[in-house]
Amino acid sequence: MANYPEISDTHDPYLDTLEQLRLELTVLRQQVIDNADIRLQRYQQYFHGGIISKSAYNLAYYLALRQFDLRHLQQRLAQVGLSSLGRAESSVMSTLDAVLDLLNRATGHHPGNDVKNPSEIGFNRGHQLLEQHTSQLFGAHFQDQKGHVMVTLATDAAWDYELIYALVSKGMTCARINCAHDNPVLWRAMIRNIRRAEAETGYSCQILMDLAGHKIRTGDIELGPAIHHIKIQRDPYGNCLNPGRLLLTAADSNPASSDSDASLPFSIPVPRDFFVQLQPGCEIGFTDARGKARSLWVETALSEHQWQVACYQSSYLEAGCELQLNRQDAGEPGDDSRCRAGMFKGQPKRILLFKGDSLLLTDHAIAGAPAVYDDNGIVIRPAHIGCTLSTAIQKLQIGDPVWIDDGKLGAEVEAISADGALLRVTKVRSNGVTVLSDKGINFPATALELPPLSQKDFQDLDFACTHADLIGFSFVESLADMECLMQELANRDASDLPIIAKIETNLAVKNLPDIILGTISRHRLGIMIARGDLAVELGSARLAEIQEELLWLCEAAHVPVIWATQVLESIAKKGTKSRPEFTDAAMAVRAECVMLNKGPFIIDALEALLNVMTRMEEHQHKKFPRLRALHW
Repeated sequence: MANYPEISDTHDPYLDTLEQLRLELTVLRQQVIDNADIRLQRYQQYFHGGIISKSAYNLAYYLALRQFDLRHLQQRLAQVGLSSLGRAESSVMSTLDAVLDLLNRATGHHPGNDVKNPSEIGFNRGHQLLEQHTSQLFGAHFQDQKGHVMVTLATDAAWDYELIYALVSKGMTCARINCAHDNPVLWRAMIRNIRRAEAETGYSCQILMDLAGHKIRTGDIELGPAIHHIKIQRDPYGNCLNPGRLLLTAADSNPASSDSDASLPFSIPVPRDFFVQLQPGCEIGFTDARGKARSLWVETALSEHQWQVACYQSSYLEAGCELQLNRQDAGEPGDDSRCRAGMFKGQPKRILLFKGDSLLLTDHAIAGAPAVYDDNGIVIRPAHIGCTLSTAIQKLQIGDPVWIDDGKLGAEVEAISADGALLRVTKVRSNGVTVLSDKGINFPATALELPPLSQKDFQDLDFACTHADLIGFSFVESLADMECLMQELANRDASDLPIIAKIETNLAVKNLPDIILGTISRHRLGIMIARGDLAVELGSARLAEIQEELLWLCEAAHVPVIWATQVLESIAKKGTKSRPEFTDAAMAVRAECVMLNKGPFIIDALEALLNVMTRMEEHQHKKFPRLRALHW
């Protein structure tokens, strides 16, 4: 902090204190203006006609203000009953001028010409700009809600109109389509359902198409034997409560395979001449992979191509095993009552790792597999898993940290060879972690130097520019990245399409002021705090601090924020309530939009979130407590 002018002796220590505060705040105010002007000069080329917007000015003032350690000043202002600077985000100069106005009046000084009367500025202007920018991105609020709710759509949103109708009618004001999943045919069906629900409910719902970016994931894993474990549920006495169920499918039909959808029962193909003999109540005998006699009981025809069958004993059904049809109205079994079960894929082999284990990160073309041991338990070949972005392996150096599956497994690079990068597991829960395919990989300390957009992103942009209301920009890290996407939108005559910059990396956090100041005066912008990848990059403890700073920074720029990742996830995925998650949801209300991820209980999660938001909005706006009356 600068040295302040000395004040003359007075006989009133209280006036001495006020005078000292006035002088300090006067110097501070001028330093904020000077530093902000220097910063804004670097962005002159990005302002239309050279006119700097109020939001850009306010962000520059805020960045200049927060360069100083104001803790002692804050405490002294509070001691004399003056408004502190802790809620100055949306109107920095108005806050400083309001406090200075009171200090000038209390000490008998007249303000300089550059100090405006606070009544002429109004503290609500910053909030009004933020609300205006929020409505431009997300449209109208749902009923009396002050915040917006975004929901990530699952694949079944393409055909389950009732789900979409329920989401829109209950408060979803923005639907997120993740371009990393599904395809344009399914996306178009999702959008059609959303537009229909808008028309039927009268509520608006924006569509965010989220570009996948260079999402680095684990590759495929070698498949084990083609054996399907039929599991049953038993009571404490060992009696069957719920049998295991699967589908028998006519081999000459081509229904949607259940292999790609975990929500459907497992499907086994059988010959058509065997299939046509099936009737409810029929028994199909087989010998499982352990040599045990088991039976399937035919229950219901789901279509002309599929029968649902039940098994009342735990079984390991093997592809190609013999099936014997036993019908009560039939005589001696003939050749047409026997068949071989069709072929199906085995399950991926299990790669279970503990702290201290080795994992070889290889090219994505090599299927992953667990470690191989000799008879003495010595590792012959370490476990290995492919990386979908093989060029990333070439950028790794010994000692670099690597995180897999949203931080469930942490490791360090121990050696580099032609085979890949050998990792040593350093962070993992005590009972180990199973490495699965298609899970995210993070390299927080490695400069990957990837282009802002992938080839897939370019293709997806062609679709999004004609169907979406917002574009999600994954893994943006710099203003140059923003320039790239803005140019691609212009090339597609879609410059009016707002960008949601997803802050997912340490570098993005560092460059956020640059990203905002270089963008807000020429393109509509929102910020998503993508807490999943960000927690891996920064660590969970630091994330708690950084997500607060991101909220402050965006409020100062009057840029709407989306609070994303794992909000009420236990409800959405399992239907169970978690007290810490409700506390997290209450904090999320300070953002302009809260995102829920997909799950079978997403309607319950949406209702719970809206309930929390309604209650918290009565108590707090951003960092400002409303002091609603309490009733004990």
